[in-house]
Amino acid sequence: MIDDIRAEAEERMGKSLEALGHHFNKIRTGRAHPSLLDGIRIEYYGADTPLNQLANINVEDARTLAVTAFDKSMTPAVEKAIMKSDLGLNPATAGDVIRIPMPMLTEETRRGFIKQAKAEAESARVSIRNARRDANGMLKELLKDKEISEDDERRAQDTIQKLTDSFVAKVEDALTVKEADLMEI
Repeated sequence: MIDDIRAEAEERMGKSLEALGHHFNKIRTGRAHPSLLDGIRIEYYGADTPLNQLANINVEDARTLAVTAFDKSMTPAVEKAIMKSDLGLNPATAGDVIRIPMPMLTEETRRGFIKQAKAEAESARVSIRNARRDANGMLKELLKDKEISEDDERRAQDTIQKLTDSFVAKVEDALTVKEADLMEI
């Protein structure tokens, strides 16, 4: 039982860390990366469809993305969706290929992105702590129902605290890497 609670808490903490990684990928740096366009959706035959299912996204060089729609008639819609996104990108169409140059980041923009990264990291920490709280609550229930001893509960809480500390440290490491990435010119 205790192992099941620990495993469930570890899984939830892992998912929080994974979600943080996805959020960090959406915060753009000066470099081109296909995951920047992950949040863009386009109306295609009546359904909102992710861009990566409608087009091939390639990194042309360090600062340019190239998007080629599978259905050539969708090229104007893809370009329009990229322009309307809140990423601040200005695509340029050359035939069937949409080129997206990554604009240089100003100091002010970098600071804003770092603030956004810190907010995402804090929400990941809160999520990890919530997993710890839930696991400790389940342990208290087991103790109350006399299914485990006080010593077992204390040892399990210590294990869960160590697990929490390790995941919070991973969040801190990810944040440090992202901050360094954003401040790199």
